[in-house]
Amino acid sequence: MNDLDWTALGLSLRLGLLTVLVLLPVGILLGRVLAFRQFRGKGFVEAALALPLVLPPTVIGYYLLMSLGGAAPLGRLIEQLFGRGLVFTFEGLLVASVLVNLPFAVQPMQRGFEAIAPEVRDAAAVSGLAPWQVLWRIDLPLAWPGVVTAMVLTFAHTLGEFGVVLMVGGSIAGETRTAAISIYDSVQSFDNRAAGAMSALLLGFALVALALTYRLSARVGRRGA
Repeated sequence: MNDLDWTALGLSLRLGLLTVLVLLPVGILLGRVLAFRQFRGKGFVEAALALPLVLPPTVIGYYLLMSLGGAAPLGRLIEQLFGRGLVFTFEGLLVASVLVNLPFAVQPMQRGFEAIAPEVRDAAAVSGLAPWQVLWRIDLPLAWPGVVTAMVLTFAHTLGEFGVVLMVGGSIAGETRTAAISIYDSVQSFDNRAAGAMSALLLGFALVALALTYRLSARVGRRGA
């Protein structure tokens, strides 16, 4: 345990928690809209949200680096508004993490909402419940396995993200050096013991997260059958 980079691990846990907190309401909103509404361009929206699943992380990192850097209009605007840029900062990592994890948050929630029987929501509408009451009393209690699955996957993926983190944040100790970057740095410095300790910890967490995800997904599948 002494070989663990606790600062990097703590930063990764903080990044994962904040990413989950940001994407929880975003995922619920987008997941419900995609599950219950039909609109022109829906397929394109779903494809755009799924892009991080198929694009190399370095591609996403490159576009974020170019967009948030001081030479880009958006980057200059952010510097003027907040007095500092986002590149090579923890805040920049959070922005990148939120964008990269959109499909991990939205898709499981969408599937959870889609598994709700239409007649249940119809009965709620006929009973005169307001939209927020339908969300709170009907949708979320029935779709909770999908919501929890989304949050677990988002947190686990954030801990293991490497390419985007390296491109946008670099490896600044205490600021942008996450657990995944710490493993890379340890290997580069031939510290296999430290790299092995951190890798084992992330491997164990990933196994637990996936086991929980499969269990919850099975519950959604049985209810939707």
